[in-house]
Amino acid sequence: MNTTEQYKQNKHPLDVIDDVYDYADEELSFEEIEERAGGGEWERLKWAGMYAQKQEGYFMIRTKVPGGKLTPEQAEVIGEVTDDLAVAPEEYGGEEQNELWGDAYLDITTRQDIQKHWIRVEDVPEMWERYDEVGLTTVQGCGDSARNVLGCPAAGLDDHECFNAQPVIEAVSDFFTENREYANLPRKFKITITGCAHDCAQSQINDVGLVPAKKEIDGEYLYGFHARVGGGLSDGPRMGSELDVFIRPEDTVEFCRAVAQTFKELGDRNNRGVCRMRYLVEQMGPEKFEEAVRDRCQIDLPTGGENLTVGYQSDHVGVHEQKQDGLNYVGFNVIAGRMGGDEFAAAARAAEKYGTEDASVRLATDQNFLITHIPDENVDDLLAEPFAQEYSPDPGPFSRGAVGCTGNEFCNYAIIETKKRTKRWARELDDRIDVPDDIESIRMHMSGCSASCAQPQIADIGFRGETVKLEDENSTNAEGDNIVEGMDFGLGGSLGADNEFLDWVESAVPADAVIPALEQLFEAYSADRDDEEEFYEWCRGVDNGQLRSIMQDADAPVARGVAHGD
Repeated sequence: MNTTEQYKQNKHPLDVIDDVYDYADEELSFEEIEERAGGGEWERLKWAGMYAQKQEGYFMIRTKVPGGKLTPEQAEVIGEVTDDLAVAPEEYGGEEQNELWGDAYLDITTRQDIQKHWIRVEDVPEMWERYDEVGLTTVQGCGDSARNVLGCPAAGLDDHECFNAQPVIEAVSDFFTENREYANLPRKFKITITGCAHDCAQSQINDVGLVPAKKEIDGEYLYGFHARVGGGLSDGPRMGSELDVFIRPEDTVEFCRAVAQTFKELGDRNNRGVCRMRYLVEQMGPEKFEEAVRDRCQIDLPTGGENLTVGYQSDHVGVHEQKQDGLNYVGFNVIAGRMGGDEFAAAARAAEKYGTEDASVRLATDQNFLITHIPDENVDDLLAEPFAQEYSPDPGPFSRGAVGCTGNEFCNYAIIETKKRTKRWARELDDRIDVPDDIESIRMHMSGCSASCAQPQIADIGFRGETVKLEDENSTNAEGDNIVEGMDFGLGGSLGADNEFLDWVESAVPADAVIPALEQLFEAYSADRDDEEEFYEWCRGVDNGQLRSIMQDADAPVARGVAHGD
């Protein structure tokens, strides 16, 4: 077993939740926590939804939101807890800690979670108590177990939905949360479930992806799911494989349990680098994996029926009519997913003020959020709210498609800063580049390292952080150093019927050269594209060498650096 597995054998990871109350009561420092519980405690704390920040003494805490669906009351509590407890201390800058977002902000993630920074261990019990009152949890927000279950943020609202899968999402989430039998898997276990024909819940890049289907059984057509397994990003990205199964909604919990059981028994617990479920599916092959799942499933699974997925929708930004007469949902654009806790609470209060009693706040996989059940006559008043000016439902195409990971501000793995850069770049690109009028969104995803938290492989434009050494010794940054922040530069990714991971077209591009390179690319795209050709489609049709040549025409050192340390 690898070291992490030994930590989990020494103490069941869910037992750490009780320990957190003790640490909080005694106000233990990081050093004192480690003295008491050993180094493995940092790993086990993930089952409480807690990651130790790079700033010692503070945690990032992740709140699970199944299917991204929050009541206005829940959303308001999240915003208020952020404003009260997730506050940067004076020793790290206080209100000046982050010039764009101040000292108390939250991040909407690509997995429909909420992340908060600057949490002290002594404040965790208060947060949990306030969460308990409204039905929220951080348990298993991290760790080697079932993570937050994804779904369509417009579940129950859109006409292109085959059926509303939100109740199924909640049932699967309830089964795995605090379930000790399935809380120690070989690695994280990611599930997405949707009844939406547009697969915005990204079934192709999850360990388990359930998508709508129908099948005739005993003379009656039934709605249910088809299954994809073994998808994922990071190093060794893989699109999910389809299994020949039809899953009734009422059988979904048992199917997911059987897949988790298969992973639990057969997954690799030696090599931490290849222990994700996608490696197991690749090693066994989809047919053998399906056999193993069927052997462990306590119900009979019919063979597959008719697939009802027709495409891929990457966002829900804008004002949209609901299938309920006279009601609308509004998708707000949060560049890189970060906003103030007070702003999120204000959005929650606006949902309650302008929406019906069924109003909700929904988190999306593109780091944006929706407010639902807004009567026609209230839409303009909602859009006039102060928070709606900053998080406009009518953004430019780069702002609309911008996704960013945590970055080196807090993450120990990230090489470059991402959140501020993503927001500034998106708005600058909207000002500098004339995108064809029929293009609503350019999906630009920035990860601070190769871990793919921002999902760069499925973007029109993807970045992953590098430290770049400029080859020309006369080329230096503002500090006179020839070592600068930079990134690998990828083009042409997408999910859907024409799903394909992007190509890493250029490596070690200095950050200052990226916007000039994009200007060159979009000038060529606008001139050369076929009718209604998307940017990722155009990139796929142009040879990578030609794409590099176009980028290198920029008045910037696009290709004059190497990854530092190579």
